[in-house]
Amino acid sequence: MTDAAELRRRTRELLTAHPPATTDRLDFLRARFDAGLAWVHYPEGLGGLGAPRSLQAVVDAELAAEGAPDNDPRRIGIGLGMAAPTILQYGTDEQKRRLLRPLWTGEEVWCQLFSEPGAGSDLAALGTRAVRDDGGDWIVNGQKVWTSSAHLARWAILIARTDPDVPKHRGITYFVCDMTDPGVEVRPLRQITGEAEFNEVFLTDVRIPDSRRLGDVGDGWRVAQTTLNNERVAIGGTPIPREGGMIGKIAATWRERPELRTHDLHQRLLGLWVEAEVARLTGVRLRQQLVAGQPGPEGAGMKLNFARLNQEISGLEVELLGEEGLLYDDWTMRRPELVDFTGRDAGYRYLRSKGNSIEGGTSEVLLNIVAERVLGLPAEPRTDKDVAWKDLAR
Repeated sequence: MTDAAELRRRTRELLTAHPPATTDRLDFLRARFDAGLAWVHYPEGLGGLGAPRSLQAVVDAELAAEGAPDNDPRRIGIGLGMAAPTILQYGTDEQKRRLLRPLWTGEEVWCQLFSEPGAGSDLAALGTRAVRDDGGDWIVNGQKVWTSSAHLARWAILIARTDPDVPKHRGITYFVCDMTDPGVEVRPLRQITGEAEFNEVFLTDVRIPDSRRLGDVGDGWRVAQTTLNNERVAIGGTPIPREGGMIGKIAATWRERPELRTHDLHQRLLGLWVEAEVARLTGVRLRQQLVAGQPGPEGAGMKLNFARLNQEISGLEVELLGEEGLLYDDWTMRRPELVDFTGRDAGYRYLRSKGNSIEGGTSEVLLNIVAERVLGLPAEPRTDKDVAWKDLAR
């Protein structure tokens, strides 16, 4: 088994052959992937060496010390955090070889075509249809919504209904969709902040070869659980330093602006600081558990806490700043490449945090997941569980 010493040796070889100071950024990232130092726990030939996941930190530290470029993980987070684990688990050998390398290097951006106007919290009720033609290809028609990075993406992970005659969870199939194909139309969704980091995507007679299907026909819901579990961990379990994220912003204001302080605000800030630190340490523990296998439903709890804390902290920040907190710097329409939960001013952070309890699974749905899959409580009664999708009221 590859150990830390072997990884350090391989990393030094990479740095010697491709000095970061004189090597083109993309060439260096490609060489790193080919050396198995991208995801060390992935199989050989797919960016890894089959090493323990915990040893990734050894490689990252060696490369950071030499000023090596990273792959801008925030920009390609959907590909790294959601598409890649799903492709690794369910993709064919050909799909893995074609898709994983440019995904990791950032040459090809990914987006997620899951939610629909009539299927958000109840995602399994989705109505986008994929019908197989005589040649074996799939013809897809429908509408998706709340799609981050669709205006930048080359590829999308897509779930569509392939059998309306069975209950909703069983008639779904998972595809990889080329966002440059005819019939794919991306429209911006302007948010409360004025930005349009999200999109709605219209699919009109989009032809997807069967070779771009992930998993078996009709097994898309099970495949999608891999994506969704990884998404929740990516949102709620992202590593941050102490006083990183939203709590760091308000803590800095508290220290720099003593004239704003009151005893009541101090007590509330202390409480939120402690909760943020508990959430950070819980995230560390969750990432340690991930080293041993796939993420479980614990990610739902982390994502729940992330949303609640962000909203409470941003609300307190606006209250602390008083009249200043009501100001908002700019309503100009923007199409940002990155989702920035903590950027700009307090007014932006307050408005942007309102979406945290919706994106990546609504808080209400995640509460059910925690109750049923973590705590083992009885499931809610579901009258539509055995009803064919075509017979459901819509």
